[in-house]
Amino acid sequence: MAVESSPIASLTSRFPLTFPIPTPLTHSHLISAADLATEEDLLHNPDNLRSWLSYIHQLKERIANNEPPKADTLSPEEILLGPLSTHVAREGLQQLTMVYERALAIFPTSFKLWRSYYQTRQSYVLGQLTSSAKTARNHHAKRGSGFKTNVRELLEAAEEANEWEGGLDGIVGYEEWRSLIATGERMIACLSHLPAPWLLHLSVLFHPKCPPTFKRTYARRTFDRALRTLPPSLHGRVWGLYLRWAEMIGGEAGERVWRRFLKVDASLTERHITYLLDSSPPRPLAASKYLLSLARRAAKNLYSSLEGKSPYQLFVDFLELVEKYADEVGMDEEQTLELKSNRQAIEEEISAPQEEAAPAEEPASIHGRLIRIAGPPVPIEQGKMYKPKDAVSKKGPEDLPYDEDTDPANSRLLDVEGIVERDGLEIYKDQAGRLWTGLATYWIKRGEFERASATFERGLAAVVTIRDFTQIFDAYAEFSETTISTLMDALADEENLEDEDFDAEETEKELDERMKKFEELMDRRPFILNEVLLRRNPNEVVEWEKRVALFGDDDEKVVETYVKALDTINPRKATGPLYPLYVNFAKFYEEGGSKDESGEPKNEPDLKQARKIMERATKVPFKSVDELAEVWCEWAELELRNENYDEAIRLMQRATTIPRDPKKVNFYDESLSPQQRLFKSLKIWSFYSDLEESIGSVESTKAVYDKIMELKIANAQVIVNYAGFLEENKYFEESFKVYERGIELFHPSVAFEIWNIYLSKFVKRYGGKKLERARDLFEQALENCPPKFCKPIYLLYAKLEEEHGLAKRAMGIYDRACTTVQDSDKFDMFTIYIAKATGNFGLPATRPIYERALESLPDKQTAEMCKRFARMERKLGEIDRARAIYAHASQFCDPRVEGDFWNEWNQFEVDTGSEDTFREMLRIKRAVQAAFNTETSFIAAQTAAAAKGAEKPTDTSAQDAADPMAAMERDLPASTAAAKKTGGPAFVASTLKTQNAHGIDQAEDGADGEAVANPDAIEMDEDDF
Repeated sequence: MAVESSPIASLTSRFPLTFPIPTPLTHSHLISAADLATEEDLLHNPDNLRSWLSYIHQLKERIANNEPPKADTLSPEEILLGPLSTHVAREGLQQLTMVYERALAIFPTSFKLWRSYYQTRQSYVLGQLTSSAKTARNHHAKRGSGFKTNVRELLEAAEEANEWEGGLDGIVGYEEWRSLIATGERMIACLSHLPAPWLLHLSVLFHPKCPPTFKRTYARRTFDRALRTLPPSLHGRVWGLYLRWAEMIGGEAGERVWRRFLKVDASLTERHITYLLDSSPPRPLAASKYLLSLARRAAKNLYSSLEGKSPYQLFVDFLELVEKYADEVGMDEEQTLELKSNRQAIEEEISAPQEEAAPAEEPASIHGRLIRIAGPPVPIEQGKMYKPKDAVSKKGPEDLPYDEDTDPANSRLLDVEGIVERDGLEIYKDQAGRLWTGLATYWIKRGEFERASATFERGLAAVVTIRDFTQIFDAYAEFSETTISTLMDALADEENLEDEDFDAEETEKELDERMKKFEELMDRRPFILNEVLLRRNPNEVVEWEKRVALFGDDDEKVVETYVKALDTINPRKATGPLYPLYVNFAKFYEEGGSKDESGEPKNEPDLKQARKIMERATKVPFKSVDELAEVWCEWAELELRNENYDEAIRLMQRATTIPRDPKKVNFYDESLSPQQRLFKSLKIWSFYSDLEESIGSVESTKAVYDKIMELKIANAQVIVNYAGFLEENKYFEESFKVYERGIELFHPSVAFEIWNIYLSKFVKRYGGKKLERARDLFEQALENCPPKFCKPIYLLYAKLEEEHGLAKRAMGIYDRACTTVQDSDKFDMFTIYIAKATGNFGLPATRPIYERALESLPDKQTAEMCKRFARMERKLGEIDRARAIYAHASQFCDPRVEGDFWNEWNQFEVDTGSEDTFREMLRIKRAVQAAFNTETSFIAAQTAAAAKGAEKPTDTSAQDAADPMAAMERDLPASTAAAKKTGGPAFVASTLKTQNAHGIDQAEDGADGEAVANPDAIEMDEDDF
């Protein structure tokens, strides 16, 4: 009796209000006197939906008006009952339910009526939506069809749009909640083909006061019914709410729902991973398996991250997750090793060759190369299809096979080490440093320090870049330092020393071992770095030499390194010259290995082993012939250092052995081995010739040089050396013959240098004794000599004639030179020619030379030559001739650039001229300036003035070119003034202001009518005349 009379029981007894459906027979207050007219109208015209909706609207307005105002503070009854806390609301709900049910009996498939009915029932049970939820629903309603099928946006919208204020308590009003959900079931039964009724009904289940009976199992089954009922194109709208419900419920049921969806659409996997890690408690194992699956699928182009992450970034996220939750995600060392051994056994079993018996006869097929037309029939094997070898599959990329490591439903821990090796290091080889350090960090987090050290060592032994090496080594060193500091802190802690379980001796022993390993690690750093570089490029010769230097005094390691280097390097792919490796190895044995503290070798020199190394080197297929030649030369030098001179000669003879038909061997044919082309190497022949010159005879040396000439591999230096050798040994004529042979071999540009040396030597040797022969040699040299090279030969030829021949012939040579040499050398040649003619025949004899120079020289040099010509005429007293020369030269001299020329002429006229000649000079200057007065020449004048450091030309000539009208007004000031007085026609005044030499505007006195001064006018004193 006490329970029945409790307040909760009294409140619960009021419900359900809408079941069974209220009628006027059971509830007499449902139809008031004011509604009789409407009721009578509906009895006569029940098929009018608008009348029913109008009736419902009247009832809602009446109920709202009769509703009492709410207090600021809600009572416990109002909190429990929500909108149904008042009697008016309860009776109003019954009235509306009666009318809606009567209307739905007539219009059972009207979506408009069902939606209005269900939303009305929701408003009395669920309460009112929050303002933010109303805003979100209005915003989502305005969006297009793309939003309604986008599961990601629908999932985010479900979080915002399902928030309520108040509502009927799920325990007190359980029966009313049940009636509401039953009404929803009736609605989706009538409108099961539409998605909106399903979504409207399912949104009820998100209310926080929804009874647990409907919130879990019923909700899951209803979502499943919606997915089975609606077409696949509308599933996205259901999944948005379904996934939100799964996140709210959580647990195994929610995870199963997410797994179902992610099998169809993996685009929200990253969001679900975040949810798993943020949930309480977090589920890192499932999250890591999802991440690993994404990384694998992204690496095969089966997944594209919505956040724009690359496959490598996804794998790094997996690695970071594993590092953070090492104990919850990964296996321990024993499990890892066991799984690894099992996997290796399976791989060996699979890779073992299995002999399969070949089928006796080929099954019948119409796709094979042959069609059976005779013999007993061969049945097709049941259930087996044979695919032609040339068939092309048109399927898209298949998904990855099943793996326990990517199945979130599987509780097996991850083999992190195997995953990093297979899915990380084998794919992302350029990021090996980050992956190795991540794997080592995982073992450190698990407390497997020995395994972590082994992982660091494996990483250092596998990486091939400096960046990865630095990353791993720094992490390894930091780990070692941290371990050592931790052990030292443990020993220094007094509490640990007092603890009986703490073994101080064992800790000290471990600390000593750790410090020893750390010191060894730091000592091994250069060796490990060298190994990294050699793994990157095992053909890097310089790195092998650095490795030899690292071992220093350890002769055994040095020899081992040399042997390994020579066995590893591919001569055709070697980076840098390979021969120094063989040469240094041989020198190592020659010098007796490394040296002790006193500087003496530790071992006896082993020439026999050194010769074996050099013998092996001569058979190596180097990339170039020069390397092989260097090997032979170094071998010969080795013999020379040990005073085996005859052996050095024999080595050179062996290296320069000429085949039977040397013409068939092309020195530049890379398809032939260097050994076949060695006899044409100038380097080894040059060494051979130097060797013969030093320790051989004259005849043997001449034989070597002659072979070089026969093979046509000699250069100009060889010719000069050969001739110099013969000259030193008093074979002068033979040396001259060598010069002549060399001249025949080379292009004139090279032969010119030989001619210079040859002619100098010949003149020095014979002087004027063999003058005719010398002349013939000079003529031969000049016959085919290009103009750019012939100047020194002409000067040498003329000097010979001056010293040992005739001056007339020397002048003729100078005359020929002036017409033959290139244009840039002609001025110098004419200068020399004039100087020689002056010295031999006097100044008058230079006039024809000057005239020829003026005809052939360029304009700029012509002006300079004219000044010299005029000075010469003035010296001779020929003033008129000098003036004429100046006038001739003036056409090449711009007054703004060549001021020196005009100053010189001005001084000349001041000294020797008259007023008429001076005026003529000024007239010519103005005419020349007008001729040069163009925009291009003005710019050139400015450039030249700037180059000389002078002030920029600012005279009015440029202004005249820019404004001819202003120039004409300045030239005719008198006529212009007269025209103004008489009223005659006149030019329009120019607006261009006159400027002085400094670029400043000059004032104009228009009132006085004075003429503007000409800036080009030259002021002359009477003394100047």
